[in-house]
Amino acid sequence: MKSLNQTLKKEKTFLKRRIVNHFIIALSLCMLTFMSSCSNDDDISSTINYSTAENLLNSIDFKGYAIVTKNGNDLVRKGFGLANNSTAMPQGYDVAYRIGSVTKTLTAAAIMQLKRDGLISSLNQTLDEFDTEFPNGSEITIAQLLSHQSGIPDYQFVVEEAYNQGETLDEEDIYEVIIALILENGLNFSPGSNKQYSNSNFLIAALLVQELAQMSYHDYIQQNIFNSLLMTDTYKGTSVINVNTHAQGYNNGSVNSTYPINIAFGAGDFSSTPKDMETWTNAVKTNWFTDTEKAEIFAQNVPSGYVDFGLGWFTTQEGNTTLYWHGGDIDGYWSMIGFIPEYDATIVLLSNQQDDTGLQRNTIIEQLLINEFK
Repeated sequence: MKSLNQTLKKEKTFLKRRIVNHFIIALSLCMLTFMSSCSNDDDISSTINYSTAENLLNSIDFKGYAIVTKNGNDLVRKGFGLANNSTAMPQGYDVAYRIGSVTKTLTAAAIMQLKRDGLISSLNQTLDEFDTEFPNGSEITIAQLLSHQSGIPDYQFVVEEAYNQGETLDEEDIYEVIIALILENGLNFSPGSNKQYSNSNFLIAALLVQELAQMSYHDYIQQNIFNSLLMTDTYKGTSVINVNTHAQGYNNGSVNSTYPINIAFGAGDFSSTPKDMETWTNAVKTNWFTDTEKAEIFAQNVPSGYVDFGLGWFTTQEGNTTLYWHGGDIDGYWSMIGFIPEYDATIVLLSNQQDDTGLQRNTIIEQLLINEFK
């Protein structure tokens, strides 16, 4: 990408208008508020009888690799089911899985690194400082992007439908589609007045990384995160997986691993292993961020029984226990990483069994907070 401003001037106005006009109804039907600020989790009181974390995972038919630690001890560290039913490849600590929106934790960290590098002076800088023609850019801050407070509509359904109709769009094309969506229908709400999960926020943030760092988004994360942490098995995902090293994804027993990964740029396009995700989670839990940065990143003062957005991370509060986490969902896979400071706990769940409702992830979080970390 040459620059955010130059992207807007590309001669593809007809393409973006055609895509938006054709699929705007699909977006309206599919767009849902994923989670609002301080939303109460009504299912937190549900009960499932189990004696161990491993028993819990077995009881809900979890498929994938799970790590749950508490006070330096493993509660569970093993694979469940197979990484590939056809080859009988086992789930593994070094097997790759698509991590979906867990990618957003890396994008948020890249933005913080830009701030450290002096390429961003403040997370309160507005988008018009980087692209003078971005609609409502003077109202939207970087912090609002990372905390889903921008009001920018989600491009995912529009672009996926365009792909299904034969269109091939890169991240710059998708950026144009986002702009067209705003010009067509406006923002979903005034920036800062509400919170609504939108992949558009993180695609824009990843493009910002590229513009300011003058290198690709993925290279910047490689140089500033992966290299120092020796995360050698986390990488930009591919549309078609390598079945020798990557878990096959499934949906209701059918293979579901092919996905146009460019659609998820910056918002969900990494693959990783349980080993690397444990390394990343532990780094965030300890000292990758300074205390000052943590105060900016993690939502504070969340009431018990509620969940709230931070900058690339959620905060869930249950009693005196605080869980910082993020989940991901992408065709054939779901994921979750998190940590609980009060118990020096780390949680990594990488599954190759699609869960459209998020029921497995939510059940695991609820039950661990109720029964294990209390």
